Formats: sequence, structure tokens, C-alpha cells
Amino acid sequence: MSPADSQRARRGRRRMSSAERREQLIMIARGLFAERGFDGTSVEEIAAHAEVSKPVVYEHFGGKEGLYAVVVDREVRALETAIQDALATPNASYREIVERGTLALLDYIDACPDGFRIIARDSSMASAKTTSVADTSPTFASILSDITARVADILVLPLARRGYKTELGMVFAQGLVGMVASAGQSWLDIRQPPKEELAAQLVNLIWNGLSGLQHSPRLISLERDRRAKALAEHAKPTTDATPETGDEAG
Repeated sequence: MSPADSQRARRGRRRMSSAERREQLIMIARGLFAERGFDGTSVEEIAAHAEVSKPVVYEHFGGKEGLYAVVVDREVRALETAIQDALATPNASYREIVERGTLALLDYIDACPDGFRIIARDSSMASAKTTSVADTSPTFASILSDITARVADILVLPLARRGYKTELGMVFAQGLVGMVASAGQSWLDIRQPPKEELAAQLVNLIWNGLSGLQHSPRLISLERDRRAKALAEHAKPTTDATPETGDEAG
């Protein structure tokens, strides 16, 4: 296309409003950040994909750091809302709350893979890169922390009814939330098994694992090691401790 043709094409396109341009830049940056990360993406690339000059990006966001913080903030808040809504389902049983929370995370990953790649990989960079948005924005880590606290509260009553120490609720919650988040990150790329099956299997492990808790669990590996050590000590040959004596006088 000749320069004249390019100029006529640009004149023929409807000029975007400021809000439309801002949204376009956010969506373009979202895809590039997900694919290449923060350091691998440049303002030049973002501007080129949007067919604008670099100053337009700076005008809207102040630079790459500000744009990145906005992208992270939007994704984190979307995930936060989805999971909070799932955990707040009225009249839900304990198991249903676990199911809904697990499926809410997988639903977000399925619908917004680019967004999840960004927040799960390096959303903490937003806090380090800029303070304009990050001071009031949640992060992926803070979401997991909030979910853990909610799950710990949910576990208190069932643990107390079964005679367990209620302070174990936080320990169990950290393990459960961490397991689901880690499984979700792995599932992001392979997408197997299907989403509902993965959610069901995770809840199966969580729920039936909790149902089968022992009141006084033991580490059988340590007990085996201790027994082996005791047997080894017992099997050691004993040395004759009788002191040597000189020739007796006749």
C-alpha cells in the first residue's frame, strides 16, 4: 500500500473516543504481557499493534508500568469477584462451598487464560513497578490469602465438632487452597482432564481426605527409621572392656 493509500485508509477509519482507545490499549497489552511477560513487552510494540504513536500510550497510562498495573488490577479483581461470589453462596453445604470455589478458579482460568498467566506469573511486579494503582489493588497472593482465611473460618466448626484443634483450620486451609491454585496453573496449559472432572477430582481428594483425618496421625517413615536405628544399635558387637594387667608378681 502506498503512503497515499495508507493516509486515505486512516482518514476512512472512525476516530476512537478516549475511552475506546484506552480499552484497545489495555486489551492489546494484556495479550502481549501474557505472551512475553512485562520485560519482554515494549511500549513500541503496544503502540504498533494499536496503530498509534508511543505518546498515545504515555498519555493514557504514563508508560508501560502504569499500563501493566491497570491490566493486573483488572484481572485480579475479576478473579476476586468470581471466587468471593462462589464462597458466598447462601445455604450451601461445606462441600458445596469447596466445590464452587474450586470451579470458580477453573472457570476463570478457562475463560481468561491470558489474564491468569499474567497474575499467576508476576502480578507482584505491579507493586514494584508502580504505586499509583498497586497501593489499593489486590494481588494474586492477596486473593489466595483472603480465600485461605475464608476457608479456615469454614473449617472451624467441622473441626470442633470432631474434636480437633480449631487452630488446624488455617493449616488445612493453606494446604487446600495452595493445592487447587497449583493444580489450576498446571491445567492452564494442558487442559486435561476436562474442567468439571478436574474440579470433581480435587474436591474428592480434599473432602474425603478431610473426612478420613486421624486424631493422632504419625509419620510411619520416621517410626521405621527409629526402629531400624535401634536394631542397628542393638546389633553392634560389644567390646571387652576388661583392662589389661601386667604380669603378677610371684
